[in-house]
Amino acid sequence: MRVTQGMLNNQLLRNMNSNLTRMQNGQNQLSTGRRINAPSDDPVGMSFSLRYRSELSANEQFDSNLDSAISLMDYTDTMMGQANSVIQRARELAVQGANGTNPQEARETIKSEIDQLYSQMVSIANSQFNGRYIFNGQITDKKPYDEATAQFDKVDSGDVVFDIGVGVRMSVNKTGDDVFGTADDPNSPGTNDNIFRVLKDLSAALLPTGTSTDVSNILGRLDACNDRFLAARADVGAKMNRLELAESRLADLGTNLQTLQSKTEDADIAEVITNLKMDENVYQASLSVGAKLISASLIDFLR
Repeated sequence: MRVTQGMLNNQLLRNMNSNLTRMQNGQNQLSTGRRINAPSDDPVGMSFSLRYRSELSANEQFDSNLDSAISLMDYTDTMMGQANSVIQRARELAVQGANGTNPQEARETIKSEIDQLYSQMVSIANSQFNGRYIFNGQITDKKPYDEATAQFDKVDSGDVVFDIGVGVRMSVNKTGDDVFGTADDPNSPGTNDNIFRVLKDLSAALLPTGTSTDVSNILGRLDACNDRFLAARADVGAKMNRLELAESRLADLGTNLQTLQSKTEDADIAEVITNLKMDENVYQASLSVGAKLISASLIDFLR
């Protein structure tokens, strides 16, 4: 095969263009710190990278959900702790009021504090977190209890559910029925242990028409309310422990995904610099050789 000057020139240009392309790729990797800057750089690696990015995005959303859920449950536990303190104080006052030697003035003083405890319990039951009522199920924009009719008010029993993992959903709220008891039946008042009804009955028992026996009978109902509060708080604590474990798991998963993404996408900077320097030397050598090769033609010998 006869090799012409044109063939040499074209081959030289192709080789120089290949050298420039390698230098460009090296410069892109060095400036971005990434081995894959376009799908054509590594189609298989790009598919893995997109999957890792998708999983990391979902993981971040689950982590955000967990933060919201933990904050809500922590606030719920705080409010339940305050409500439990109200019950404990009410029981102390009931024990005092059950003493038959108390003059009516003392009973009136106890009744006055019981009425204040009732108002405080209604205020706790209407607690809001981020502008949402926490004890009204899914109807978080409506106040669940009215002070005048709290013992008869029916609240929503829906669960507030958060996605905390792939295919994992968890209820993170406690309804008013769970904590304060079901609504009292207006036709049969005092038939359950609704805390608002119990406090109302305790206040009535301290009137002059009430007796120390009436007050004593309410002590058992207060204890039932307290047991319900303790059971609800235990459930909240168990859920918080689970949420914290899920948060730890998501943190580990996020670290693993970031490591896999880095191994797939990131460039080895030392290797890139070495290759780029070698490509620059090759390019400079090709320019030097090309200058001598192109200048030698038949015309140069016809002078």
